[in-house]
Amino acid sequence: MAKDRIFAQPLEKIGDFKFDENVASVFDDMIRRSIPIYEKIIFMLRILAGHYVKPNSNCYDLGCSLGASALSIAGGITQPDCKVFAVDLSEPMIRRCCDNVATVKPPTPVVVMCDDIRNIAIEKASMVVLNFTLQFLPPEDRDELLKKIYDGMLPGGVLVLSEKITHDNPVTRELLIDIYHDWKRSNGYSDMEVSQKRTALENVLKLDTMPYHLERLEKIGFKDCAQWFQCFNFASILAFK
Repeated sequence: MAKDRIFAQPLEKIGDFKFDENVASVFDDMIRRSIPIYEKIIFMLRILAGHYVKPNSNCYDLGCSLGASALSIAGGITQPDCKVFAVDLSEPMIRRCCDNVATVKPPTPVVVMCDDIRNIAIEKASMVVLNFTLQFLPPEDRDELLKKIYDGMLPGGVLVLSEKITHDNPVTRELLIDIYHDWKRSNGYSDMEVSQKRTALENVLKLDTMPYHLERLEKIGFKDCAQWFQCFNFASILAFK
């Protein structure tokens, strides 16, 4: 596994964070050292798929990166005639996703697509995953995407929405940020790496609060919306149609 050292040297100009070749080449290391609940969510997707994926239905991993969520879902499906669609706009990510799918050869077919998730038709979906993806979309596009997902889901289908969240209370917000940065340092990132990556994400990562996420999902029509994981300022929601 290549080590993430993208921000290990001082940069004269820090541009916006992009899922380019540099990020794709170290993504496995980056994500595991940057999101404390990532591996647990990936593991649990397999279990959720076994519970909620229906026969003759589709599953979607929107913003699939290297395909970890899609492969976990595919490995947990016990019902016949299902497909998993793994979608990402980053060509470097998709190339590696295709390689991972070819290597794993999951029992349920995984269809890999290089496209904007806002362009994808959601049909006969019994499980949809947005694993730290919605936060990178412009805020004005989020409701429409979630509504499209809801409309394309089967009754009883589950949406797994994982996000980095913010807090209205400034004391809580800064406390969790500080603790999170300490955790990143414990994973080998330097103060400079933490600071430079935070700057790179400022213009592309627009965060919502947990109450806002839950209220928006319920307005769209999702029921039984519940936060099922949180560590620091990272959380995941289950929402059912």
